[in-house]
Amino acid sequence: MTAPARVRRPLPLLTPTQIEGLKPELADPIEYRKSGLSLNHVIGCPLDCGYCVRHMFDNFELKTPRALMSDEKAVELLTGHHYFRPHVTPIQIFNRATDPMLPVVKPHTFTVLRLLDEMGLRNHVLVITRWRVTDEDCAVLNSFQNIKLTVLVTHSGIDHPGIEPVDSAIAAASLKTLFANAERYRTILYWRPIVPGLNDSDEHIQRALELSHFAHATVFTGLFFRDQIAAYYQEHGLPEPYEDTARRKIMPEESEQRILQAFHRDASPDAPFGPLFRKTSCAVAYAHGEADYNGHYGIRELCDICPVAQLNLCHKAWKAPELAVAEAAARALGAVGEVEVTERAIIVEGLDEPLRYSLQHGFGYQVHDRTKPHHPRRHGRADIGWPAPAA
Repeated sequence: MTAPARVRRPLPLLTPTQIEGLKPELADPIEYRKSGLSLNHVIGCPLDCGYCVRHMFDNFELKTPRALMSDEKAVELLTGHHYFRPHVTPIQIFNRATDPMLPVVKPHTFTVLRLLDEMGLRNHVLVITRWRVTDEDCAVLNSFQNIKLTVLVTHSGIDHPGIEPVDSAIAAASLKTLFANAERYRTILYWRPIVPGLNDSDEHIQRALELSHFAHATVFTGLFFRDQIAAYYQEHGLPEPYEDTARRKIMPEESEQRILQAFHRDASPDAPFGPLFRKTSCAVAYAHGEADYNGHYGIRELCDICPVAQLNLCHKAWKAPELAVAEAAARALGAVGEVEVTERAIIVEGLDEPLRYSLQHGFGYQVHDRTKPHHPRRHGRADIGWPAPAA
């Protein structure tokens, strides 16, 4: 029998005037991101993580969660969105402007999951948290019958209170609770952001290796160091990890190599690094026994740490679309210039990220912007910390 979620009063709704004062992208509760169509009708978070993406939405000072609309209305907008495809489009909940497991947010998280599940949808649904998860919460998470639910637990291990005020022991405990109770859902150790000199010591890496045994898969990734985050660091006298900012996540080669060395298992030829992945969708797909829905198999150097069985799954599912089909789909979204289909990706021009992600999830094949090339071995990361590409 499903344990009932603790009854709480719904969050107060922002007034129309308050909503008008938000940045447009924050007032719109739906955004297409690489790991899925993201639903964010609750905004506000008290956790104060210095590197949070909320800086980019001028939302960091809103500490008390508030709702833009009811959960029912939000789910209606999500499932009626022109990019949404039943059973195909991956979904993320509350990953941009709050934490979904905060006590006042959690009932809304569970309601959204229930509404999606009751629609019979089989889409991947991702919930990302660094807060407390209880046995009772796990009972609710196990109750959903249709959605493919993954709970990703963000754990940084950063000790600097100005950058990471949330004790990482909270996330570690939640990860263990989720893993011990997992039946219908899967749980991922979301090891991020890894920053040189801050949380990439041998001790930090060893701690992450230990925690990886309490997850169905582990993702490691770097820091989004955007201008707004750099400004926050400067304003608060925090140590700036890099001299420059970047559009993509920064994950230096030296840090990656040390992580791979620590995770390498000589005695396991079928999974020499364990279930360790560079990309979120790869870990989610592996945890559910499916091929990666982002088509990363085309970027073959990404796969050099993947378990052999997962490689086989992705190989069977991965198929380059016919050029005429890919071109027609890209043109329908507004692509300009030449459309190419290579052995790595569909190359387009004139499409912003949401449009490219829509194509990517539809084809199960990478879609890249010609003006923002992915350099080999950098895996779509920033150039910082990597040698310059060969001329």
